[in-house]
Amino acid sequence: MEASFSPAPCAIPKGRPREFCTDQALASALRVFWSKGYEGASMADLTEAMGITKPSLYAAFGNKEALFHKALDLYEQEKLEYTRVALDQPTARAVAEYFMRGALESQTSNCDPKGCLGVIHSMACGAEAESIKADVIARRASSQAALVERFERAKSDGDLPAHVDVAGLTSYLYALLQGMAVQAGSGATRTDLERLIDTSLTVWPSR
Repeated sequence: MEASFSPAPCAIPKGRPREFCTDQALASALRVFWSKGYEGASMADLTEAMGITKPSLYAAFGNKEALFHKALDLYEQEKLEYTRVALDQPTARAVAEYFMRGALESQTSNCDPKGCLGVIHSMACGAEAESIKADVIARRASSQAALVERFERAKSDGDLPAHVDVAGLTSYLYALLQGMAVQAGSGATRTDLERLIDTSLTVWPSR
């Protein structure tokens, strides 16, 4: 499954109109952050890609940090839709497979930068990136908590064996997803990652 990355058309505001479409500008900023990282993305990179001036950027989005948080919201909304659909799958194994195959589609898309934006920024360093790193980690923790809850339900339903450590299983799945993102960003092919998914599913604990 591959979420659409086409920004929605902008409504024309009342009063004096903006000189640019904020949705399109934010989508462009997301691509810059995704490809260069928060620290590597300069204001010049951002304004050039967004087609706006610095004053316009500050007026519409705030500073660089605020812009990144908005871009991360967009990333979660459009690129991580598969993670929400995955939780509705009928079995724990199907949940895990949907997560991994959804990640594969996102991480190997020909339309977007390779790898995972969240993984890239969870490894960011430097004082400037601390709040960014904290936000990414908090969002990931929320997502993991939802997955733990789903696997606990699977365990109660008998879909997962009684001996399975649900928190450990969730961490295992996330380690696979993060490893896929790093490999995708390092040039791994789709075939390589499909092989990893298939192997992981053969050892998945299910009745």
